[in-house]
Amino acid sequence: MKIAIISDIHANVYALINLLEDIDIEKVDTIICLGDLVGYGPHPNEVISMIRRRHILCIRGNYDSSVVDNEYSYIRETPINAFSLPWTVKELREENRLFLANLPSTLTLNIANKSLLFVHGSPDKIDEYLLKDGDNTSEVMNSISNDVLICAHTHIPGMKDFKNKVYINSGSVGKPKIGRPNSTYCILNISKEDGMKVQIKEISYAYKRIVKDMTMLNFPKELIQSFENGLE
Repeated sequence: MKIAIISDIHANVYALINLLEDIDIEKVDTIICLGDLVGYGPHPNEVISMIRRRHILCIRGNYDSSVVDNEYSYIRETPINAFSLPWTVKELREENRLFLANLPSTLTLNIANKSLLFVHGSPDKIDEYLLKDGDNTSEVMNSISNDVLICAHTHIPGMKDFKNKVYINSGSVGKPKIGRPNSTYCILNISKEDGMKVQIKEISYAYKRIVKDMTMLNFPKELIQSFENGLE
């Protein structure tokens, strides 16, 4: 089975359109989204509509949860979020808010005798950062009974073997933190015959289009720059 794993679109419809075109070329069996459809970017309704229209299996991210709550429940109270959270809450259509509110927080699949656990942050906390070399990541990997943990939230893609278990982070579609304004996602190929193959893909998109939209909407300069340079 060939699965495309995407996450952290962050209301960037241009990156999502471009990414889905690449996924279509890959001829995957299914797409799974690990959340954070909204927040930071200017296209929350367009992104959710596209996810719904494509019937993409999706779990909820920490920014999605905070937008549903209309509180700093799972995001930091920073100057950028002081702009982004209320802007997104106001912009989001009610039907799309309800869509986010009803998304599950985790997903478990059994494929080719492998147990796959899909989360946004970690199995314990939706807003926990699991970097591949982090001490907390080792603890989490030792604690789970699943064969594979697939997460996101850090916006930094990666893969690491932990003895007989595998950690995968799909990175970010719409707001990367890799020092480049490129989208990243994961292709996971699993079969009983060939085992499991993991590919992290990085693709460019016309990021100047979202920069133009954000500038016209008077988004904070620091937020716009983060989309341009692929940094926090």
